[in-house]
Amino acid sequence: MRKLALGLVAASFIAAPVLAQTPLTFADVDANGDGRLSYEELLVVWPDLTAEEFAAADAEGVGGLTPEQLNMLQPASVPAPAEAVPAPLEAPAPTDSLTN
Repeated sequence: MRKLALGLVAASFIAAPVLAQTPLTFADVDANGDGRLSYEELLVVWPDLTAEEFAAADAEGVGGLTPEQLNMLQPASVPAPAEAVPAPLEAPAPTDSLTN
């Protein structure tokens, strides 16, 4: 299992203190044990997930995500990593056009 998926699932538990949390595995969230996460199972740990985001990740259209599909899920509610955000451009230093 990839660390990204585990990190996203674990990050969803904001209500409990961070140090008291134990990381969840895919199997912990897969309540029925079918090897796929349904939309309802994911909502328990990811309440901001939209049905449209889930449907886009469910490439096979079977109503459940495999670990690989979960890793590909990038909903709008997840902020981009800092390295993915371009640094702001610096304004050029003002010049004194009267002295030229």
